[in-house]
Amino acid sequence: MHAIKLYSYGPAENLRYESVPDPLPGPGEIRIAVHAVGVHFIETLFRRGIPIGPHPAPDLPTTFGHEVAGVVESVGAGVGPGLLGSRVVTSEVTSGGYASLAVAPAAGLTVLPDGLEYGAAVAMLSTGATTLGLLEVAPVTASDVVLVMAAAGGIGTLLVQHAHRVGATVVGAAGGPAKAARVRSLGADLAVDYSTPGWTDVVRESVGDVTIVFDGVGGALGRTAFELLEGGRQVVFGQASGEWFHPEKDELTARGVTSYDALAYLLGRQGGMDDLQERALEAAANGELTPAVQSFPLEQAAAAHAALESRNTMGKVILTP
Repeated sequence: MHAIKLYSYGPAENLRYESVPDPLPGPGEIRIAVHAVGVHFIETLFRRGIPIGPHPAPDLPTTFGHEVAGVVESVGAGVGPGLLGSRVVTSEVTSGGYASLAVAPAAGLTVLPDGLEYGAAVAMLSTGATTLGLLEVAPVTASDVVLVMAAAGGIGTLLVQHAHRVGATVVGAAGGPAKAARVRSLGADLAVDYSTPGWTDVVRESVGDVTIVFDGVGGALGRTAFELLEGGRQVVFGQASGEWFHPEKDELTARGVTSYDALAYLLGRQGGMDDLQERALEAAANGELTPAVQSFPLEQAAAAHAALESRNTMGKVILTP
């Protein structure tokens, strides 16, 4: 089979496309013929040898990727043959998912709903489940004015769709005119390019007070978005800028804002993420939410990483063997 290997920390070009031995499923495991594997921004940091929170940089050599969708093509000891040929998705790959074959525990599989494509399944497994978790933290109603930062990204596009569907006034902010146009097509009432000066003035003049900010950017842009709130809620879930933004308590008190650390909520969520993943897959299958997917061939994993790092992507990035 073919896989992407990393032998030394560094730039995206260090990701190497190689022919490697097929992984073998052990007891209780299955092997999947991979049709799509998810790529995460955090993997670009690990590739550079940067630890993230409690997670150290991986030992080398390594193959990234824990989320794959595909077809079960062999099973290990103790796994019945009934799974063979099933279309499945999992977030528990143990052999590295940037590959044409991947091994995972049989117990961690979800059979795909009919009609759901592999790329969409990978997107909804993590991005979709996270989005539903954010909406548990800050439910959106028709009376809300919602500002979604990084609105052309995987989570952002889903937040825009949901807020539009429930009747909220939706402002989508993204970097560059092409991304702003994409956000507008998703149903945003106002799409702004936050790389241009004065974008917050446009928001104030167009929609007035913002009641919810979903911030996946952080840094200076996260602060600017926060300053559009007078009362309301801020939900912090990402740092696409490379820096988190969490307001100080006195700032929150002065503005009457409640701020939520969404990742802390998701990590401590009672019952874990399994039910959110199932709901997300069903939401995509029935057309309630449509994930944006940007696909790269497996052999172009380096290009996928480079695109993520340069913020030159729209939606969930996947690799297709």
